Amino acid sequence: MKNFTAIFLVAFLIIFSNCSNSIIEPAEEEKMIEEETTEETPVDTKHPNILLIIADDMSLDATPNYAGELNAIKPVMPTLENLMSTGLVFDNLWSYALCSPTRASILTGKHGLHTNVLVPIRGLLSGSHTSLQSYINEETSNAYANAVFGKWHLGYNVTHPTQTMGIDTYAGNLGGAVPDYWSYDLVENEQESLLTSSTAAEKKENYSTTKYTQLAIDWKNQQTKPWFLWVAYNAAHTPFHRPDNELISTVSQAKGETDLNNYLAMLEAMDSEMGRLIASMSEAEKANTVIIFIGDNGTPKKVAQYIDKNKHRKGSIYQGGINVPMVISGTGTRVGRESEALVHTVDLFATIAEIAGVDVQKIHNSQSFKALLENEDAETREYVYTEVPGDKDNDHYAVRNNKYKLIYEIDSGTKELYNLLEDRYEETNILSSLALSDEETAALSDLEAEGKRVRGE
Repeated sequence: MKNFTAIFLVAFLIIFSNCSNSIIEPAEEEKMIEEETTEETPVDTKHPNILLIIADDMSLDATPNYAGELNAIKPVMPTLENLMSTGLVFDNLWSYALCSPTRASILTGKHGLHTNVLVPIRGLLSGSHTSLQSYINEETSNAYANAVFGKWHLGYNVTHPTQTMGIDTYAGNLGGAVPDYWSYDLVENEQESLLTSSTAAEKKENYSTTKYTQLAIDWKNQQTKPWFLWVAYNAAHTPFHRPDNELISTVSQAKGETDLNNYLAMLEAMDSEMGRLIASMSEAEKANTVIIFIGDNGTPKKVAQYIDKNKHRKGSIYQGGINVPMVISGTGTRVGRESEALVHTVDLFATIAEIAGVDVQKIHNSQSFKALLENEDAETREYVYTEVPGDKDNDHYAVRNNKYKLIYEIDSGTKELYNLLEDRYEETNILSSLALSDEETAALSDLEAEGKRVRGE
């Protein structure tokens, strides 16, 4: 009995001691509760954040890890190269050869022959076309907040992005370029005003590439639901200039100011600001964000590094005018390189919508390649189409499959056929030969039929 009593007393003392040690003062308890409730807002994995970044006038010759055979001088772009190493690099993205048609194709999911945007726009993209942002809102019950910052070039009315095309938030320049990267007309809250920089601090803050990045960061940080953020930089469109040293590599800092050196430095400044935008995300945001980077059209002739600048440049139907970089990284995206898949910027409409949770694979001229982000064996396009107006009545369109490319001049019916696997820079028109092989004859017939199908002819 004494042993039992002793055991009971020891147990009681142990329990009392543990209880007394676990007593939490009210202030400490309040602190613990506060710490538990300040965790990051849970991410919505069904609706990942989407960041679309558009570089202006950037083709493969000016992009790291592309077109190595050119031995071109490349900008130092660690942010973009990190996206490449953690995501999927596309070799066969076609755009339009000029900026407005490319942007309209993404926004509407339609080719220029259906939007009537075939050249840099001087009027307005019609509000009869449903924008990608409005489409996502309609199909997901407004699951997303959306914004566009930067170059618009689809209409010069201050209300066009928001009231006409249904963008929730827009700030940037409506035209195709800024006359000066430190002094330009800026639209915010549907009001346009001249932004000028007279002091060093103002120059640093108002530099177009920096300004649009900061506007994007400020907007993103205010969001309480998944977001779709479209950032369209002016860089590296003219006027060519040397950005501040803090935004460019030491390599560029040491170079003289030529058009090419300044053009590449502008891309480096853009890369630096892209990095700042991505770094502003929390780890949870980054883990639930898809980042898409593209160029909108070919490199300007003055700074192009292709061997034949008359063919391969901005505004051209040849590869240097329409074959642009695309890198996609983030949640749900595999790591690798897509050297076979045929994609057009028009396909970003369906792809981004499907990433956002919309049940869509094909709509208008747009075909989603979301499945390709996860599975290299996913079905992709058999053909891709684009079009480029000429100076007078010599409008062209081009159609390609995985091997051959047809260029068709509409008014004259003149045709060119190239084997892109063997002749990447379109030096030898197969149709100039006396006789075509059976394979070439079949390819020509198929490509002509596809062009007529797309055009409704």
